[in-house]
Amino acid sequence: MSLFDKHKIFEKHSMLLTVGILIVVAIGGIIEIAPLFYLKNTIEKVDGMRPYTPLELAGRNIYIREGCYVCHSQMVRPLRDEVERYGHYSLAAESMYDHPFQWGSKRTGPDLARVGGKYSDEWHVDHLTDPRSVVPESIMPPYEFMVGRRLDFASIEDDMRALRVVGVPYTDEMIDNAKFDLQAQANPDFYPEGADYDDELRDRYEAAAGREDTVKVRVFDGDASSVTELDALIAYMQVLGTLVDFSTYEADDLQNRR
Repeated sequence: MSLFDKHKIFEKHSMLLTVGILIVVAIGGIIEIAPLFYLKNTIEKVDGMRPYTPLELAGRNIYIREGCYVCHSQMVRPLRDEVERYGHYSLAAESMYDHPFQWGSKRTGPDLARVGGKYSDEWHVDHLTDPRSVVPESIMPPYEFMVGRRLDFASIEDDMRALRVVGVPYTDEMIDNAKFDLQAQANPDFYPEGADYDDELRDRYEAAAGREDTVKVRVFDGDASSVTELDALIAYMQVLGTLVDFSTYEADDLQNRR
């Protein structure tokens, strides 16, 4: 019996072919996955990374709800054209608290991994309300309905507890103060004089980051009368790519090249 005749056995018996495929795929999967179990850490920790604040987390949930990830990626690849356009290439540690991560695979719009701080809050309000008012060639749909729409954050503690189960280091103190922290970040003057929730908020999350000034406290949508979905979404956008001090990495890269 020739080699081709032996191959006919699989071609004539679909179940045998299916079992053979499963065996080959399983062997390949084991070869790829098994080494990971012997590594102490597959993600290099970097200074500055911290869990999202409750307001940023609520904004991320809205980002996912509205399907923003379908048109915008959050991963700068280590290619010259991408680095020159967007900034330092993405580090694995930047997604260590993202469940699910927002790397994306399609760019109808630009990558957003480094969008934090690139534009003002006012620009984001205009862009989300009427995208073509600031980017005439944009094909993004308007999100005007978010203007003045109160943010529902009744389940924010449950969201944080669920994320803690999968490894995000939210402490009991962070979870217990989640609703206070969320409102304090969106409006530092929301509480009466003498309340210091915004200072406590910074202490909680910046201590986890090991860097100061990583928590932005302000009225993101320009309306201090209530915390809106626009507040949350802009707060999330403004933190993207801002937690890691990339000037340090650029210096290290330059030293390595020398």
